[in-house]
Amino acid sequence: MLQIGTFSKICQTSIKTLHHYDKIGLLVPAEVDRFTGYRYYRSEQIDTMNYIQRLKRYGFSLDEIQHLITLSDKKELSARLRQQKEKLRREQQEMTIILNELQTHISVFERTGDIMTYQKGYEIEIKHSPAMHVLASRAVMGVDEFGKHYGTLFERASKEKISPTGLNGARYYDEEFDHKSSDIEVFIEIKEKEKADMMIKPMECAMTVHHGGYSTLSEAYGAVASWILENGYEYDGAPFDLYIKTQFDSLSPEDWETEVYFPIRKKQTKLG
Repeated sequence: MLQIGTFSKICQTSIKTLHHYDKIGLLVPAEVDRFTGYRYYRSEQIDTMNYIQRLKRYGFSLDEIQHLITLSDKKELSARLRQQKEKLRREQQEMTIILNELQTHISVFERTGDIMTYQKGYEIEIKHSPAMHVLASRAVMGVDEFGKHYGTLFERASKEKISPTGLNGARYYDEEFDHKSSDIEVFIEIKEKEKADMMIKPMECAMTVHHGGYSTLSEAYGAVASWILENGYEYDGAPFDLYIKTQFDSLSPEDWETEVYFPIRKKQTKLG
């Protein structure tokens, strides 16, 4: 049996952490002296502790780890590890995008002396959005859930022998945007008008084109919103995105292209 101090040194884990793991039931000492309160661990618990540390390094929460270390179903365990691998891959891709954006920002700032230049490159125009017959899914969702909802729409299109045109989008209904939980409608345009859930009618919009990953779409939204306020217009409906060029075109994130539409109307002048 190993005293807690020795176990702590071997596993390179603080005693405070071991106390916490004991408290939540993640790693309970093999024995606790009822007179002194000293905790003792068996040598085989070293493997368990190392496994916990590795799962933490993979990004699993302690609650998730508590479930994983008790799993006996190899298929489920493998599936969970693969899911986490995919999550880390997406995070790695996002970090690569951020690093590229940062390098570009630094280069532009050093050339122009304007730290806000990246927000001033959007050209805003007034145009009518396209008429679209779509399959749609509206729900309170997080941005990370887009894929799931799009997957449902494409599965439905396949089952019902509906032909997507390749144009997809998302419409945002909440006045305030929450990345993790907002009233959002994702949609895919289809060729068979009679099978559509709805037709999105043409609307007069302030529109701009965003180039790059979705994490900086807020800059395009900010540019359009500022233009609307400065040019005597007001909002006239939920803004929406159309994804023109995406990862599904085998393009890197810096080459993605998103059209951002804000339905507008001329602001009414109040008569005094």
